[in-house]
Amino acid sequence: MNTVWVRLNAVVFFGLTVLLGLSILAALSKYGHSNRTKPIIHDLSLNTLRSLKSHGGVDRALLSFDIHADLRPAFHWNIKQLFVYVVAEYATETNPRNQIILWDKIVEATGPDDAKVLKQDNIFVKYALVDQADELRGKDVQLQLHWDHMPLTGALHQDSQGQETMSTFTLPEEYQ
Repeated sequence: MNTVWVRLNAVVFFGLTVLLGLSILAALSKYGHSNRTKPIIHDLSLNTLRSLKSHGGVDRALLSFDIHADLRPAFHWNIKQLFVYVVAEYATETNPRNQIILWDKIVEATGPDDAKVLKQDNIFVKYALVDQADELRGKDVQLQLHWDHMPLTGALHQDSQGQETMSTFTLPEEYQ
């Protein structure tokens, strides 16, 4: 009555059930870690405003910034990589809240420890600061570091730099 196929089926599905249980335990083990241990942001500030121009009916600013952040506390055994990005946030009359990604980087957990420390000066933005109208001149812009935890197993988690450590700069009133 118990053939080889029935026994093989029982062994395979028992193994899959154990694997599922271990995956769920691994996913649950990370809860709370991401909230307790965050990257340490020492500096994220404007270095140079290279240009502010009207380009095809929209305002476009090109700039560079300095960043010094220690990402090592955000890593644990269940993190595969961090997706780190710098966001510029400002308000206009048309849109009360504008958020634009200026720069991004993927930091792998398997890399060396010094690759998990971002200490770079005068980084030119990958993506220009573009407003959909011509309302960028004279605006206060806040730079904020965001990161996405990408685990080996479990839910994704997003976090960002605290409001108290964000840097702010004002764009000029005239085009440059």
